[in-house]
Amino acid sequence: MRTRPQRRSWPLAIAVSGVLVLSGCADFGDEAAGEKWSAAPELTPEQGPQPELPEAATPEVPSAPQQQQTEVPPPEGCKDFDEAVIATCLDTVSAVAPLPGSGQVISALAGERKSGRVMLVDSEGKEQEFAKLDVDASGGGGLTGLALSPTYSEDRLVYAYITTAQDNRVVRFAQGQPPKPVVTGIPKGSSGNAGALLATADGSLLVATGDAGDPAQARQPRTLAGKVLQVNGTGDPVEGDSPVLASGLTQPGGLCQTADGARTWVTDRGGDKDALYQVPEDADGGALPAAAWTWPDKPGVAGCTDWADSVAVATESGANVQNLPLTQDGSVGGEPQVMMDGDNGPSYGRLGALAQASEDVAIAGTVNKDGGDPVSSDDRVVLIVRQPSGGSGRD
Repeated sequence: MRTRPQRRSWPLAIAVSGVLVLSGCADFGDEAAGEKWSAAPELTPEQGPQPELPEAATPEVPSAPQQQQTEVPPPEGCKDFDEAVIATCLDTVSAVAPLPGSGQVISALAGERKSGRVMLVDSEGKEQEFAKLDVDASGGGGLTGLALSPTYSEDRLVYAYITTAQDNRVVRFAQGQPPKPVVTGIPKGSSGNAGALLATADGSLLVATGDAGDPAQARQPRTLAGKVLQVNGTGDPVEGDSPVLASGLTQPGGLCQTADGARTWVTDRGGDKDALYQVPEDADGGALPAAAWTWPDKPGVAGCTDWADSVAVATESGANVQNLPLTQDGSVGGEPQVMMDGDNGPSYGRLGALAQASEDVAIAGTVNKDGGDPVSSDDRVVLIVRQPSGGSGRD
């Protein structure tokens, strides 16, 4: 455990709410876990903590919990005085998965891209190794996605998107158990190896895959590169014979969805621009629709979260979070509001992961040790608390 300043108690405020075939759809000898995945739609959301935190100076966009009038002292070694920071001195936190729970402690799994470590961290300063996956971090790969089983409280299963010496793949594991393959044979290349995972409201697993450095693969229907896949907990297609839901990705950064599953988003770093796409339910393996928003300046879009009236997108090279207001029909209704850049909220540098922990709280991971300007406490896991957005209801 790192030496950390003692944290205040956070009272409970509200309930808490990425020609080749699937070669990994094998019999793992644990059908029960797969059955629990299928039963997920009958579950109710886990209950968890929501901290009561200070008001932000910019109330129309999500903000960090420690944004106050007084200046936060700089970190000293691994000790960080910022109350939004719940873990320090990690390495390239490219994936986070908030954990269910109750009471005053917020906890999450944080994945290090280059080392393959999965750390259990919480708002009381706990940092404990949960698992260690064997990964190849070349070509932007490594450990780039984490998602919990929908019945994590019962089966304790975690899903990860990783790069190995042979391929990109999805594995599942429990603490203290070796990982088991779920989807294998996702092409690996000199670039375009990052992927993302999302456990959806209907109990399936969405997998966003990179194009392995070959844009043509993203358009080919019989390869798993550059796709959004939809599988169950054992890697089988949810519908039909193909797991491919949509095509056309280059290097996905994150997947996110509304709590009821009505909207699903994927971020992508294309060749000439970054983009946010809405994933249609009936894509049927075809090309993704036109982007909901594009960034010609390529800020390095990463994780995202749908706040119902806006979509927040974390960026790596942009070193900020960009909040896109949504209209009543769920389309993007205006220019993104930039936050967490030092001018509009505090800056934590490059952000490589963002995942929603509750209705109003998200968890982010920094990747400053991977091309950024790290401070002594990097890389970090940070809480972001949503404030009311001004984007809802636009026509």
